[in-house]
Amino acid sequence: MSYSTVKTEDTIDLKELFFSLIAQWKLISICILVSLLCAVLYLRVTPKVYAVDAMVQVEDKSGSSSALLGKDLSGIIGATGNQVADGEVEILKSRLVLGATIKQLNLDISIQPEHDSFLKKVFSPLHFNKSYSEQGVEVKDDGQNFIVKKLQVPQQFLDAKLLLAFSNGAYTLTDTESNSVLLKGQLNKLETLKSPSGEEWQIEIDGNSQLRNNYLLTKNAITTATTNFLSGFSAQEQGKQTNIIGLTYQGTDKELITHALNNVLINYKQQNIESSSAQKAQTLSFLNKQLPELRTDLDDAEKAFNRFREKNNTVDIKQEAQLFLKQSVDLETQKIVLKEKQAEFATKYTAQHPMLQQVNAQLTAIDNKISELNSSLKKLPETERQYLQLYREVEVKNELYTNLLNTYQTMSVAKAGEIGNVRIIDTAVEPVKSIKPRSLITLVLSVVIGLFLGIMGSLVRSLMRSGIKDTSEIENEFDIPVYATVPRSPQQLLKDKILKKKNSVPVLALKDSDDVAVESLRSLRTAIHFALAKTANKVIMISGASPAVGKSFISANLAVILAQSGSRILLIDGDMRRGYLHKYFSHENEQGLAEVLTEKANIQTVLKNTELENLQFIGRGKNPSHPSEILNTGLFERMLDELKTQYDHIIIDTPPVLAVTDATIVSQFSDVNLVVVRFAKTDKKELELTLNRFLNADSQIHGVVLNDIQRSGGYGYNYSYDYKAKE
Repeated sequence: MSYSTVKTEDTIDLKELFFSLIAQWKLISICILVSLLCAVLYLRVTPKVYAVDAMVQVEDKSGSSSALLGKDLSGIIGATGNQVADGEVEILKSRLVLGATIKQLNLDISIQPEHDSFLKKVFSPLHFNKSYSEQGVEVKDDGQNFIVKKLQVPQQFLDAKLLLAFSNGAYTLTDTESNSVLLKGQLNKLETLKSPSGEEWQIEIDGNSQLRNNYLLTKNAITTATTNFLSGFSAQEQGKQTNIIGLTYQGTDKELITHALNNVLINYKQQNIESSSAQKAQTLSFLNKQLPELRTDLDDAEKAFNRFREKNNTVDIKQEAQLFLKQSVDLETQKIVLKEKQAEFATKYTAQHPMLQQVNAQLTAIDNKISELNSSLKKLPETERQYLQLYREVEVKNELYTNLLNTYQTMSVAKAGEIGNVRIIDTAVEPVKSIKPRSLITLVLSVVIGLFLGIMGSLVRSLMRSGIKDTSEIENEFDIPVYATVPRSPQQLLKDKILKKKNSVPVLALKDSDDVAVESLRSLRTAIHFALAKTANKVIMISGASPAVGKSFISANLAVILAQSGSRILLIDGDMRRGYLHKYFSHENEQGLAEVLTEKANIQTVLKNTELENLQFIGRGKNPSHPSEILNTGLFERMLDELKTQYDHIIIDTPPVLAVTDATIVSQFSDVNLVVVRFAKTDKKELELTLNRFLNADSQIHGVVLNDIQRSGGYGYNYSYDYKAKE
């Protein structure tokens, strides 16, 4: 016959799971407290982040002309609005706009303490502050103040960390990679230095001579500074096809982010105006070059005409000549206007475009008319013909100069009044409250995370403790009676702590006879008496499958309970390897069972008295070399036969069955064999192997003691002490 377990259906007992979590409230509480502590430290070292916002509107210049296409095409025309907004968003994020803001506020300069430990942030979170402005970067560090007004470094040192060290009113810049000194300078003075490659250093730092701390100074490239700026900056269209762009900027300095976002708005509007007036500026530049030349040509024509009149006196022009003159001037003026249109259309259209072909045809017709007039003028008298030619030259140049001058003045006025197609709706306003970290949400979330981790840890711990948790698992599957279920004692832990320093372990039955665990052991005494009434039950062996199941605790307290009932009891520590029953009775481990079995001492010498008159004790003695062998020599059996006549019950505490064979040897000489199973620790396989060990030794297991019952087992107990019996 062999003991084997019966496969049962795996089910989840919600009640047991709930009580298991309740029993591990300490672990859950610790997880919550640790999570709360982490949250508090996070809130302590994390600076407050503020956010500002602004809003701009982009007007579509093509909107008025597209409206003429009618309602049927409104959807198509509206689609271009989104493209306009998308383009303006990219401009807002470009270095053209952000780069100007970065340079204005010196945001490309980074300063950090050389050593900034976590503990320093915890105990002094506001010890280091820096503020950016047009004047430079001002640093306040534990009462030491200075400002970096200017920092220009060679190209190779952009984005490089430089060590800034102060001493006696001077400072040095050191390359942290090569550890070489790059520059030495005096405070409150602009220092300039030429590098070997010809690039120039320029640095100006203002401060007092008491500066002592070291800092890491970095001049960021414009690309790096823009990337850093974009990490807190965003721009996106508000809604679809609204052409309204919302801007937000986040940072730890609320004054700086407000100033920076307003600067972005100003720079963006300025570039928009400059972009809109670029064409007018190009036209004005052209007119600035042409007007002086036309004025010179006009002066030369007037001088030639005046010289002719002075030479020939006043000429009386006939009515026909005046008509020729008027027609010639008009044709020349029209020709100039058409040439301007031709040049304008040539930049927009190909030569086959109808509008350009129409202008070319008009120019051909005007040239033909001018040729006809010139032919007619040749028929006039020489003096009259020269007069008309010179006069026509003056009139044409005067007309052209006047038209260009009017155009120049008109363009100048338009350029001066240019406002672009961008309108600032909302500017940035300094915030009052921070947006993160959100203290209340962080603390609540930390409690939730701590609770979750605690529950998960408890569940994992429960899963790892997959041992026997119910008496039915033993009785139904192994057909062995459970004589007693011993719960955890709420009193034993306190007493253990008090007496631990004295190298002793309290006997619960002596210190607190009303404890619930002691009551359970009294039921064990009764169960043994009635279940084994027909046997001698003088020698009771107590063992277990593995260490730390509470065999010694059960043995010591059961011996005391039996002695209190008036029986003469002898308690023997049969674990000659690691037994510690002597600590329960405050005895030294001098001579004991090992010395009796090796014939170094007699039985009367090793017997020890206890607090109870009816209870005596034999310790394990010094560690023998072969405990199992000396138990088999026959001396042990003869010793028990002699002691049976002197005591009503002999209780033997033995080593774990699965570790050594001592228990199976002792079971050959005992009347009652009990196995201690620890709740949720001893699994079924261990119990099965233990029972088979006794079966192979032709020994019978009379009963099982389920020790260390917890509330999660469904027995209704709620105790916190874990015996942790050391085998």
